[in-house]
Order: sequence, then structure tokens, then C-alpha cells
Amino acid sequence: MIKVSDTAKKKIINLMEDDGFDAARDYVRVGVKSGGCSGLSYDLKFDKEIGENDKVFEDNNIRVAVEKKSFLYLAGTILEFSGGLNGKGFVFNNPNANRTCGCGESFSL
Repeated sequence: MIKVSDTAKKKIINLMEDDGFDAARDYVRVGVKSGGCSGLSYDLKFDKEIGENDKVFEDNNIRVAVEKKSFLYLAGTILEFSGGLNGKGFVFNNPNANRTCGCGESFSL
């Protein structure tokens, strides 16, 4: 399962509305792709549909879709949002990552 913090929920709802999505029926798509300074990087976008290879979760009233092969890397992750003067934006607290880069946008196992 992927969890969504309260701060991430608020930001997701605002961004979805800005982009023409509805948090009550659309999805936050979270994934992993090759790249970044540590080998793998996170991918986050909004989607109106799910695919046959997706796992779907709902946490904190946010619907999250993850392709099955990305889920292996993301199981147990908490999606948070860090704002403020030195805020980074969305932060993935991933218990599976052995090493992360300084910016927190990529990781390795």
C-alpha cells in the first residue's frame, strides 16, 4: 500500500483541480523509472483511467494507481509534501530505498 499524508492530500487536491482532474474520481499515478543520480527516480502524475496492470489504493481519500512492476519498489511508501522556504515539493518516504540522492528525487535498492 502507498500512504498519503495530510499535507500531500491538500496539495494533490489543489493541483488536480488546477489541471482539470477530480480527486473524488481520478487517480494520482505513482511510478518508478530508470534515471536520476541514484539509478531510479520517482514519477508522479494524474490520470483519469487505470490499466489492467495497475494496483489501486485509496488512502486519506486519495486514489492512487501504481503499475505492478513499480509497486515492487514502492510498497510501504508514504507520499508527503514539504513546503515552506526550503520546501522540496512532493517527498517519497520509501522504506525500500537503501540510498537516496541529496535532492530526494532518485534512489537505489
